[in-house]
Amino acid sequence: MLPAERHRRICEALRAQRIISTEDFSRMLDVSAETVRRDLVTLERRGLLVRVHGGATNNAGGFGEEAPFDERSGMDRGAKAAIGVAAAALVRPGQTVVIDVGTTAVEVARALPSDYRGTVATCSLLVAAELAGRRGVEVLVSGGRLRAGDLVCSNAQTLAFFADLRADVAFLGSGGVDASAGLTDFHLDEVATRRLILANTVRSYILADASKFGRVAPHRVCGLEDVDGLITDARPSPTLESGVERSGGIVVVA
Repeated sequence: MLPAERHRRICEALRAQRIISTEDFSRMLDVSAETVRRDLVTLERRGLLVRVHGGATNNAGGFGEEAPFDERSGMDRGAKAAIGVAAAALVRPGQTVVIDVGTTAVEVARALPSDYRGTVATCSLLVAAELAGRRGVEVLVSGGRLRAGDLVCSNAQTLAFFADLRADVAFLGSGGVDASAGLTDFHLDEVATRRLILANTVRSYILADASKFGRVAPHRVCGLEDVDGLITDARPSPTLESGVERSGGIVVVA
């Protein structure tokens, strides 16, 4: 079993049961206790759980640090690709589309049909590079101060770009999605960018794989009532799902 799959199963188990022992994880995953301990160290570093004596407990929505881009890009590739395909299916020819930042956002760009004709605006150089060779796709890049790893632009120049843009649909990356906290992120400078995108776009969707459910990053972007839907790879908890649907939003499970 690949590490990414083990990490996914560990997080899923802790969502169902608050505290699980190392021995139980070892039996569940059919790996050694030492392998489990290494996995728990990695997941705690990402803020997804808290290690306790003899096992781990769920993070109860606590803060953590975002893992480096190279590390995140190798995790749950299948889930992120599926989310990308589901998001791309919502795009119509001729639309102006905003694709935000993050590893899942890049998958949305990759999943746009080869015959898609329209405009894509982004503050991610990775998204821009993915679409730069597409005939019929006009790629607009915000510019601004560049953040390494994700290659994301942010500052006053980025805000001015999105303030003047009116888009049909936007796909927003996420640091965490929680029924109470809403959409949260790790990078303060990028929160204002997302809020402008939300204000100037007809329909906006959060991109989040199941590992983001119940996680609260340090900076709040918006409430669930401010978006039109959640695109994910697994059915969220009833509380989270109802939070999205309460204001007429939809949950799309890839």
